[in-house]
Amino acid sequence: MNVLAVQFDIAWENRAANFDTVRRLLDAAGVRPGSLVVLPEFFASGFSMDVERIAEDAGGETEAFLATCARDYRSHVLGGLALRSPEGSGKGRNELAVFGPEGALVTRYRKNYTFRYTGESDFFENGTEITLFDWNGFRVCPVICYDLRFPELFRRGAREGANLFPVIANWPVAREHHWTTLLRARAIENLACVVGVNRCGSDPKYTYSGRSQIIDHLGTILADADEGAGTITAALDPATTQAWRDEFPALLDLR
Repeated sequence: MNVLAVQFDIAWENRAANFDTVRRLLDAAGVRPGSLVVLPEFFASGFSMDVERIAEDAGGETEAFLATCARDYRSHVLGGLALRSPEGSGKGRNELAVFGPEGALVTRYRKNYTFRYTGESDFFENGTEITLFDWNGFRVCPVICYDLRFPELFRRGAREGANLFPVIANWPVAREHHWTTLLRARAIENLACVVGVNRCGSDPKYTYSGRSQIIDHLGTILADADEGAGTITAALDPATTQAWRDEFPALLDLR
């Protein structure tokens, strides 16, 4: 399966500008039908805590954009967005949505671990469940940013057969080494492919170094976006991943 990661400098709280940037990058990349396209966390707004300004209802403008991209490129498209809580708590939900080639919603996932260090927990409700979907031989379990620091979340996915983990993020340059190290660790320990998609550029509070990466089941970095805007791509083979799991059956020893 072809995986394509989109890294760019997210325009602050400006959906239209970010939609235009994503379209331009995808058109330039020449997305192959049947791909998995992965966009960053909060790709339409940046990591804003202004819930009233950036949050949408389910099925809103950002999800409509993702659905259109999935149809146009005949691929699965995954991206992060802020949703309003249907419980009326005044908080938002940091989620991702996945749309398939027909433009239909495949699944949603809500970030399990909101980032207390930045105050995200004060503005966004955390989730408790994981989600998985199947595409081109892979069992895909997507997660969001700070979730990367909690290996037990990935183990939950691995126990349910996940062999590909997209990790979408707004991960600052100050902790870049943690980002690149933990992406490889999650791949190695779960005998799974990992697609880490970060933003680059800056927002009113932080600077981001990008370093989106596509990593195979051995922890080998197949593609690295470095610091600039653009796309990276790699071909992943579920049969090769399964062959390694058969040869080195560490997951059978989980307790």
